[in-house]
Amino acid sequence: MKGNPLRGRTVVITGAARGLGAALAHELARRGTRLALLGHERPELHDVAASVPAEALAIGVDVTDRPGLENAAQQIRERLGRPSAVVANAGIAEAGPFATSDPASWERIVEVNLCGSARTARVFLPDLRATGGYFLQVASLASLGATPMLSAYCAAKAGVEAFAHALQAEVAHEGIAVGVAYPSWADTAMIQEGETFAALHQLRTHMPPGARTIHSADAVAARLARAVERRSTAVYIPAWLRLVQPVRGALPPLITRFARRQLPRWDEGRPLHPTGRLGAGGRADRAATAPDGP
Repeated sequence: MKGNPLRGRTVVITGAARGLGAALAHELARRGTRLALLGHERPELHDVAASVPAEALAIGVDVTDRPGLENAAQQIRERLGRPSAVVANAGIAEAGPFATSDPASWERIVEVNLCGSARTARVFLPDLRATGGYFLQVASLASLGATPMLSAYCAAKAGVEAFAHALQAEVAHEGIAVGVAYPSWADTAMIQEGETFAALHQLRTHMPPGARTIHSADAVAARLARAVERRSTAVYIPAWLRLVQPVRGALPPLITRFARRQLPRWDEGRPLHPTGRLGAGGRADRAATAPDGP
């Protein structure tokens, strides 16, 4: 389609209640898409749906709940038509030493970020096959180089990168395009809360110039929206992060050497404790998965 390739097409965004997901919804709405907004927080999802200049359907669903996702997919087909693009953006994070982390919480980070993305892809692949569509996996700077204090998040984001690459090779002959997004630090509630923990703040500020910058959610969303338009196989935010790919094998020993010197100084000598799931989205996930429910 010449001009605007997204106009009149349906796009699914997971984790759309706030942060990058909500900002991306506004970017895509301005391009004339119909939006299916998925996430835990129903009131916030409905607020986003009401605020975008496009037809938008808000559906409360946990991306780790495959029957729930299948029900959501059916609602989307009936209300908006088959999706032409799906953005697997839902994610949560927790920081702190692996040794003292809560095993259930650690595994939940992996479950949401990695398994939730895979379940999203599994449910919507029939639609993308029918539309010759596009699946964008939101990975992270953490996919390129694992860092201390974020073991679950780094493991999950490295996993989604590998999953997306494998899926890309499997479905290319069916006309489905798959892309991976590598955003650096974005100004979201998750990052804002992480900055209140001295260890995470030190981790970010000791990164090389450029890598430590916190980018606005709107700026990151604009790059993601262009990736959806262009069916990009990879999008790096900032763009120079692509230069890390050829040298990423050299990062682990460099990071270990840095951490050996710096970790004892972080948190001003106090013990480093797990942060719990970060941001309002993390708290919503904790509430939704509590034994007594939300």
